[in-house]
Amino acid sequence: MVVFQSSKVSLPSSSLQTTSFLLEPNSLSLALMHSDFSLSLYPPLSFPSLSSLPPKPQISIPPPTSSSSFVLLRQDSDSRALFLVASPHKGGSQILLRMYILQNNNTFTRAQVVCSQRGLGFDSKLGVLVDVNHGVSIKIIGSVNFFVMYSVSSRKVWVFALKLIGNGDAVKLMRCAIIECSRPVWSISVSFGFLILGEDNGVRVFNLRQLVKGNAKKVKSSNSNGNLDRNVKLESKGSKLPNGVIGAEHHSITTSCNGLLDGKIEKLSLLVKQKSLRCREDSSEVGAFFMSFKSKHVHGSTIKAVSIQALSSNKFVILDSIGDIHILCLSTPSGGGNLRNQMMHFPHSMKVQKLAVLPDISSRIQSFWVSDGIHSVHMMSASETEGAVSKIDGDEVEEKLMQISVIQAIFSSERVRDLVPLAGNAILVLGTGNIFTYGIP
Repeated sequence: MVVFQSSKVSLPSSSLQTTSFLLEPNSLSLALMHSDFSLSLYPPLSFPSLSSLPPKPQISIPPPTSSSSFVLLRQDSDSRALFLVASPHKGGSQILLRMYILQNNNTFTRAQVVCSQRGLGFDSKLGVLVDVNHGVSIKIIGSVNFFVMYSVSSRKVWVFALKLIGNGDAVKLMRCAIIECSRPVWSISVSFGFLILGEDNGVRVFNLRQLVKGNAKKVKSSNSNGNLDRNVKLESKGSKLPNGVIGAEHHSITTSCNGLLDGKIEKLSLLVKQKSLRCREDSSEVGAFFMSFKSKHVHGSTIKAVSIQALSSNKFVILDSIGDIHILCLSTPSGGGNLRNQMMHFPHSMKVQKLAVLPDISSRIQSFWVSDGIHSVHMMSASETEGAVSKIDGDEVEEKLMQISVIQAIFSSERVRDLVPLAGNAILVLGTGNIFTYGIP
């Protein structure tokens, strides 16, 4: 029988309720979200030996805030944690992005940001100003060197790249892609070369590398007067960056990239012609395709993909709006190998409300955590089993199978508000007044 060690971390006394929290797993930096939409940012903490949080956070971010996320800036041997906060500005006519970078002395400071693209500006007292209406809601999701921003009102997804410059005390911000959505997006995941949008009854998957590169093609287009044809566009005067428009089944993508992927810069100076693409599973344009849920509950009803968490480099755990779990297995972004993209439904009796995953690419057995949102947390294990080989269009395709089991159950004395993985075998649980750490010694 597996035995957990547990400890309690007291939250600072306050009249404000802590509603959720974020943990940057590399530095163990912590951010608390409060009921008045303010934020508390703490530098690296000594989990799991910590008994209480400091009485005051290092940085207090006043309301209103719309969304926040950690981004890991990785370049060569240097890695820095960056905390990103989105807020409405000028009555919601703009979006304000505030960035705080973790210095070598384990303190967060306001980041100096360089951004030269149209519609982006930096104010040293405020932060990055984005010329986009804030609208009802903004959601941002961070990854390694990238973050994604989604506007409910504008129905657009923006993909941004961040790069350390100078001595690491400043960052360069680059807008890489804009995805116009005709369907609501309920959740977003960006990791391991995939951008995944949670939609109704399934998820839409994009190849992040192809999005950033734009998959551009040179064109020579002119009219009878020898002028550039109207369907060939440049992002701004004097710019050599492409602004290609690609139509998709439910999304049209505008790429204007000076792309940063895996810490490398790739520059494009091509004119891109407007063209249409029917987005399907074997699309070669931006690698976009839709994967529907394989569940009997889907037929005749609408189920939302409300949370998407990376389990490994090509496996993702998806929580839907009725509390069911799905496993998405993807082929590599490069398209190599003969594995088939798969969506599997995980049958279980508990209706899941919270999902937490810390990706692990070093093991064939990955673990993740689920909670009913009341008092129980379950540690699950997922492992591959021998797959079946079938023929599709004359080609042999290997279908991987997943075996999922419950390793351990935890019962919390306080109602579970949020979960954050601390390690592959350890979890932080936010209760009503404390943070609890559970781990396998």
